[in-house]
Amino acid sequence: RFLTLTLAFNPCCYLPCQHWGVCVRYGVDKYECDCTRTGYFGENCTIPEFWTRVRLLLKPSPDVAHYILTHFHWLWDIINNTFLRDILMRLVITVRSNLVPYPPTYNSKYGYLNWESMSNLSYYTRLLPPVPEDCPTPMGVKGREELPDPELLVERLLKRRTFRPDPQGTNLMFAFFAQHFTHQFFKTYNRMGLGFTKALDHGVGAGHIYGDTLDRQLQLRLHKDGKLKYQVVDGEVYPPTVKDAPIRMNYPSWIPPEKTFAIGQEMFGIIPGLTLYATLWLREHNRVCDILKAEHPTWDDEQLFQTSRLIIIGETIKIVIEEYVQQLSGYLLNLKFDPAMLFSTQFQYGNRIALEFSQLYHWHPLMPDRFLIDGDEVPYEQFLYNTSFLFHYGPDKMVDAFSRQPAGQIGGGHNVPAVLTDVAVRTMTESRHLRLQSFNEYRKRFNLQPYTSFRHFADNEEIARELEEFYGDIDALEYYPGLMLEKTRTGAIFGESMVEMGAPYSLKGLLGNPICSPEYWKPSTFGGKVGFDLVNSATLKNLVCHNTKTCPYVAFSVPKEAQSQSPGSKGRADEL
Repeated sequence: RFLTLTLAFNPCCYLPCQHWGVCVRYGVDKYECDCTRTGYFGENCTIPEFWTRVRLLLKPSPDVAHYILTHFHWLWDIINNTFLRDILMRLVITVRSNLVPYPPTYNSKYGYLNWESMSNLSYYTRLLPPVPEDCPTPMGVKGREELPDPELLVERLLKRRTFRPDPQGTNLMFAFFAQHFTHQFFKTYNRMGLGFTKALDHGVGAGHIYGDTLDRQLQLRLHKDGKLKYQVVDGEVYPPTVKDAPIRMNYPSWIPPEKTFAIGQEMFGIIPGLTLYATLWLREHNRVCDILKAEHPTWDDEQLFQTSRLIIIGETIKIVIEEYVQQLSGYLLNLKFDPAMLFSTQFQYGNRIALEFSQLYHWHPLMPDRFLIDGDEVPYEQFLYNTSFLFHYGPDKMVDAFSRQPAGQIGGGHNVPAVLTDVAVRTMTESRHLRLQSFNEYRKRFNLQPYTSFRHFADNEEIARELEEFYGDIDALEYYPGLMLEKTRTGAIFGESMVEMGAPYSLKGLLGNPICSPEYWKPSTFGGKVGFDLVNSATLKNLVCHNTKTCPYVAFSVPKEAQSQSPGSKGRADEL
């Protein structure tokens, strides 16, 4: 029954159980692999069952599937205009989502299943348990006894040398949307301890717009007609000041309260790109309130507010799936947001944000070294906490400029801006304290083949050589550096692992939202046909053009004709 190893340490440090098998330690030097419902059996869950063999024989590799999804335009023109689109979209969602367990499994305190890790929403969940504490190396038994200095690793391998634009044409409008959207559920709470989160709804609840506590929400609300508080400057609506909505915002002390914005997410005053999106969603919420009030004159402030919030959540999810994820994927399959397509399948509604998802989403290479707006060139340092920026240019010019300026390529190394390298260092430090398993272990958990060498992992000889020196063994490569340094797919924004690991978390969180469930997904939830139509017709362009004076160029990618051009001219940024 038991496997015995003559060891002075935990035998589970060998991470012997494959294919999602669970290692259970017995006595001092014995362990057993629980292979229940893995599709495998044997001492270490390595022997496939019959139907597992059949599935593996028929299933294309991720690279083959990606190639098919990004080539053969004639085929996808047919599929996107037939019932096959819905069939493939349902398959994409279910296959990806099934890789993320719900109810959740582990957290940073417990390396085994228990009630606390499942029920305590203050923790990020964990897909893989932490590496046992009593192992000979930080990654179990592989690699060196000490991990490389994070500052040295970042300096040599991650820090930008020359800005490298994303070959998919991703722009800054996408980059700021990514930051704005994800920070409603990535709210690490280190004051409680590592592995904790303040975002207790663990999903798309629009807390970045409305606040993540009831007290904060009530301060931000106008308490009339369902609307949020606002200020009017030169005839345009902007978020209120902290004087008018007294909530805590993370502004430097030298900025007076009358020049600060009060926003749902306390960090969103840091960058004008985030205050731009905060302004657009504020205007959209109040616009939706006006539409609902005209449709339902008997509704009180509370019902108008609550229903408008559901509509905003629905609009957000539709934009994310059909435009944001579409841009990331590069797929020729037109992605579709239609929760009803899952109602005939087994699908669990609910979500928990995983620590691994939070680590994966450190996409700081998207940021440029300077911002080009209306002929001006603004260095990053003058962009931070610049509260006059939004008033000076106005949302129209900012949207147009951000939509035209390329964002950086995320994968491949050497592209994290110098001003953000400290975030990369902190991310690695956090993962070590929380004992995340190695990059290859996560590849195996997502049904990917582990890399066999650093030269197999990276197509850059310098990166492969440096990693060999730092880690000594490919099976000791850490999770976050692995995601950021992996060789990119041809013409893509990042490598295979970022897609294959990130997409399951993303799709599960989006389609697992309560508004996507059969009980919620109906017109009455959104105030009737008018509100339901607002959700189903939502686009990035509608969000912008319904809430700006003009209708500027807006997309998540730069214009095709501009992708090969060098960006803008130098102006007087120091006057802002």
